[in-house]
Amino acid sequence: MALPSVYTQVYGQIPEFFQKIQEGQAPSTFTQQHLKDIGFASTNHRAFIPILKALGFLTPGGTPTNRYHDYRDKSQSRQIMGEAVKEAYSDLFLIKSHPKESDKNLIEGKFKSTHNAKDRPAELMAKTFFGLLAIADIDHSPKATVKVEKTSKSDNEDNPAKAAQPEAVMQVPVTGVQPSLHYNIQIHLPATKDIEVYNSIFKSLKEHLLG
Repeated sequence: MALPSVYTQVYGQIPEFFQKIQEGQAPSTFTQQHLKDIGFASTNHRAFIPILKALGFLTPGGTPTNRYHDYRDKSQSRQIMGEAVKEAYSDLFLIKSHPKESDKNLIEGKFKSTHNAKDRPAELMAKTFFGLLAIADIDHSPKATVKVEKTSKSDNEDNPAKAAQPEAVMQVPVTGVQPSLHYNIQIHLPATKDIEVYNSIFKSLKEHLLG
Protein backbone atom coordinates (compact mmCIF):
# COMPACT_ATOMS: atom_id res chain seq x y z
CA MET A 1 0.00 0.00 0.00
CA ALA A 2 1.37 3.44 -0.98
CA LEU A 3 2.42 5.78 1.81
CA PRO A 4 -0.48 8.22 2.44
CA SER A 5 0.10 11.87 1.68
CA VAL A 6 -2.89 13.01 3.74
CA TYR A 7 -2.38 15.39 6.65
CA THR A 8 -4.20 17.86 8.85
CA GLN A 9 -3.04 21.15 10.30
CA VAL A 10 -5.10 20.45 13.43
CA TYR A 11 -3.28 17.20 14.26
CA GLY A 12 -3.60 18.04 17.96
CA GLN A 13 -7.35 17.37 17.68
CA ILE A 14 -6.95 13.85 16.32
CA PRO A 15 -7.67 12.15 19.68
CA GLU A 16 -10.78 14.30 20.22
CA PHE A 17 -12.02 13.57 16.70
CA PHE A 18 -11.74 9.80 17.04
CA GLN A 19 -13.37 9.98 20.45
CA LYS A 20 -16.39 11.58 18.75
CA ILE A 21 -16.49 8.65 16.33
CA GLN A 22 -16.76 6.28 19.29
CA GLU A 23 -19.50 8.28 20.98
CA GLY A 24 -21.86 8.68 18.02
CA GLN A 25 -23.56 6.34 15.61
CA ALA A 26 -21.96 5.72 12.25
CA PRO A 27 -23.56 7.77 9.46
CA SER A 28 -24.63 6.10 6.23
CA THR A 29 -22.08 8.35 4.49
CA PHE A 30 -19.43 10.40 6.26
CA THR A 31 -19.74 13.90 4.77
CA GLN A 32 -18.53 17.40 5.58
CA GLN A 33 -21.97 18.06 7.04
CA HIS A 34 -21.50 15.15 9.42
CA LEU A 35 -18.18 16.68 10.44
CA LYS A 36 -19.99 19.88 11.34
CA ASP A 37 -22.70 17.97 13.18
CA ILE A 38 -20.15 16.37 15.52
CA GLY A 39 -18.43 19.69 16.20
CA PHE A 40 -15.70 19.98 13.56
CA ALA A 41 -16.88 22.87 11.41
CA SER A 42 -13.53 24.42 10.43
CA THR A 43 -12.22 24.03 6.90
CA ASN A 44 -9.09 22.53 8.48
CA HIS A 45 -11.22 19.69 9.82
CA ARG A 46 -12.18 18.56 6.31
CA ALA A 47 -8.84 16.75 6.08
CA PHE A 48 -10.16 14.22 8.60
CA ILE A 49 -12.25 12.60 5.87
CA PRO A 50 -9.33 11.63 3.57
CA ILE A 51 -7.44 10.51 6.68
CA LEU A 52 -10.30 8.14 7.53
CA LYS A 53 -10.22 6.80 3.98
CA ALA A 54 -6.46 6.25 4.12
CA LEU A 55 -6.89 4.28 7.36
CA GLY A 56 -9.60 2.08 5.85
CA PHE A 57 -12.33 3.52 8.09
CA LEU A 58 -14.27 4.75 5.06
CA THR A 59 -14.71 3.47 1.51
CA PRO A 60 -13.68 5.81 -1.33
CA GLY A 61 -17.34 6.88 -1.45
CA GLY A 62 -17.39 7.75 2.25
CA THR A 63 -19.30 4.74 3.59
CA PRO A 64 -18.13 3.53 7.05
CA THR A 65 -16.39 0.16 6.86
CA ASN A 66 -16.30 -2.72 9.34
CA ARG A 67 -13.11 -1.19 10.73
CA TYR A 68 -15.01 2.03 11.48
CA HIS A 69 -17.72 0.08 13.32
CA ASP A 70 -15.19 -2.06 15.20
CA TYR A 71 -13.35 1.05 16.33
CA ARG A 72 -16.47 2.29 18.11
CA ASP A 73 -15.99 -0.53 20.61
CA LYS A 74 -13.74 1.21 23.16
CA SER A 75 -12.43 -2.11 24.47
CA GLN A 76 -10.63 -2.73 21.18
CA SER A 77 -10.28 0.76 19.67
CA ARG A 78 -6.52 1.09 20.26
CA GLN A 79 -5.90 -2.31 18.69
CA ILE A 80 -8.07 -1.45 15.67
CA MET A 81 -6.23 1.84 15.21
CA GLY A 82 -2.91 0.02 15.54
CA GLU A 83 -3.84 -2.35 12.72
CA ALA A 84 -5.02 0.54 10.56
CA VAL A 85 -1.88 2.64 11.10
CA LYS A 86 0.48 -0.27 10.48
CA GLU A 87 -1.38 -1.12 7.29
CA ALA A 88 -1.61 2.44 5.94
CA TYR A 89 1.90 3.50 6.94
CA SER A 90 3.65 0.16 6.39
CA ASP A 91 6.56 1.85 4.58
CA LEU A 92 7.43 3.76 7.75
CA PHE A 93 7.43 0.60 9.87
CA LEU A 94 9.98 -0.90 7.48
CA ILE A 95 12.30 1.89 8.59
CA LYS A 96 11.43 1.82 12.31
CA SER A 97 9.36 -0.92 13.92
CA HIS A 98 8.46 1.45 16.76
CA PRO A 99 8.65 5.02 15.44
CA LYS A 100 9.09 7.72 18.09
CA GLU A 101 9.14 11.50 18.13
CA SER A 102 12.94 11.30 18.13
CA ASP A 103 12.64 9.77 14.64
CA LYS A 104 10.82 12.87 13.39
CA ASN A 105 13.49 13.89 10.87
CA LEU A 106 13.73 10.34 9.51
CA ILE A 107 9.94 10.12 9.08
CA GLU A 108 9.72 13.55 7.46
CA GLY A 109 12.50 12.57 5.07
CA LYS A 110 10.53 9.51 3.97
CA PHE A 111 7.47 11.65 3.24
CA LYS A 112 9.64 14.11 1.30
CA SER A 113 11.27 11.46 -0.85
CA THR A 114 8.07 9.52 -1.49
CA HIS A 115 5.82 12.45 -2.37
CA ASN A 116 8.42 15.02 -3.43
CA ALA A 117 6.95 17.15 -0.65
CA LYS A 118 8.25 20.46 0.65
CA ASP A 119 9.31 20.95 4.27
CA ARG A 120 5.98 22.13 5.71
CA PRO A 121 3.71 19.49 4.09
CA ALA A 122 6.18 16.73 5.03
CA GLU A 123 6.23 18.03 8.59
CA LEU A 124 2.42 17.97 8.76
CA MET A 125 2.28 14.46 7.29
CA ALA A 126 4.68 13.29 9.99
CA LYS A 127 2.77 15.06 12.77
CA THR A 128 -0.50 13.55 11.52
CA PHE A 129 1.14 10.11 11.61
CA PHE A 130 2.41 10.63 15.16
CA GLY A 131 -1.01 11.95 16.18
CA LEU A 132 -2.59 8.69 15.03
CA LEU A 133 0.21 6.64 16.56
CA ALA A 134 -0.54 8.20 19.97
CA ILE A 135 -3.99 6.56 20.05
CA ALA A 136 -2.90 3.22 18.59
CA ASP A 137 -1.62 -0.06 19.98
CA ILE A 138 0.87 -1.28 17.38
CA ASP A 139 2.09 -4.18 19.49
CA HIS A 140 -1.26 -5.95 19.50
CA SER A 141 -1.36 -9.21 17.57
CA PRO A 142 -4.86 -10.47 16.67
CA LYS A 143 -5.49 -13.91 18.15
CA ALA A 144 -6.41 -16.66 15.76
CA THR A 145 -9.87 -18.04 16.35
CA VAL A 146 -10.68 -21.71 15.96
CA LYS A 147 -14.17 -22.69 14.96
CA VAL A 148 -15.37 -26.08 16.14
CA GLU A 149 -18.33 -27.60 14.36
CA LYS A 150 -20.60 -29.67 16.54
CA THR A 151 -23.12 -32.23 15.44
CA SER A 152 -26.53 -30.92 16.32
CA LYS A 153 -28.96 -32.97 18.35
CA SER A 154 -31.43 -32.97 15.49
CA ASP A 155 -28.85 -34.62 13.18
CA ASN A 156 -28.37 -37.46 15.64
CA GLU A 157 -32.10 -37.87 16.09
CA ASP A 158 -32.56 -38.19 12.31
CA ASN A 159 -29.99 -41.00 12.14
CA PRO A 160 -29.52 -42.69 15.54
CA ALA A 161 -27.34 -45.43 14.06
CA LYS A 162 -24.90 -42.85 12.66
CA ALA A 163 -24.66 -41.05 15.99
CA ALA A 164 -24.01 -44.19 18.03
CA GLN A 165 -21.82 -45.97 15.52
CA PRO A 166 -18.02 -45.41 15.72
CA GLU A 167 -15.89 -45.34 12.63
CA ALA A 168 -13.87 -48.56 12.38
CA VAL A 169 -10.25 -48.27 11.29
CA MET A 170 -8.23 -51.37 10.49
CA GLN A 171 -4.45 -51.20 10.07
CA VAL A 172 -3.08 -53.87 7.78
CA PRO A 173 0.74 -54.29 7.66
CA VAL A 174 2.26 -54.44 4.17
CA THR A 175 4.77 -57.26 3.77
CA GLY A 176 8.12 -56.68 2.12
CA VAL A 177 8.54 -53.08 3.32
CA GLN A 178 9.59 -51.33 6.49
CA PRO A 179 7.52 -52.44 9.49
CA SER A 180 6.47 -48.83 10.18
CA LEU A 181 4.55 -48.55 6.89
CA HIS A 182 0.82 -49.30 7.10
CA TYR A 183 -2.28 -48.95 5.02
CA ASN A 184 -5.17 -47.36 6.86
CA ILE A 185 -8.45 -48.84 5.71
CA GLN A 186 -11.52 -46.99 6.93
CA ILE A 187 -14.71 -48.99 7.11
CA HIS A 188 -18.00 -47.12 7.28
CA LEU A 189 -20.50 -49.57 8.72
CA PRO A 190 -24.07 -49.42 7.43
CA ALA A 191 -26.85 -48.31 9.74
CA THR A 192 -28.56 -51.58 10.69
CA LYS A 193 -29.62 -53.50 13.77
CA ASP A 194 -28.91 -56.88 12.14
CA ILE A 195 -25.75 -58.21 13.77
CA GLU A 196 -25.28 -60.74 10.98
CA VAL A 197 -24.51 -57.90 8.57
CA TYR A 198 -21.53 -56.84 10.70
CA ASN A 199 -20.41 -60.46 11.11
CA SER A 200 -20.40 -60.92 7.35
CA ILE A 201 -18.36 -57.75 6.80
CA PHE A 202 -15.64 -58.68 9.28
CA LYS A 203 -15.56 -62.27 8.04
CA SER A 204 -15.01 -61.06 4.49
CA LEU A 205 -12.25 -58.70 5.66
CA LYS A 206 -10.50 -61.55 7.45
CA GLU A 207 -10.64 -63.79 4.39
CA HIS A 208 -9.57 -61.27 1.74
CA LEU A 209 -7.24 -58.91 3.62
CA LEU A 210 -5.74 -60.94 6.41
CA GLY A 211 -5.50 -64.23 4.59
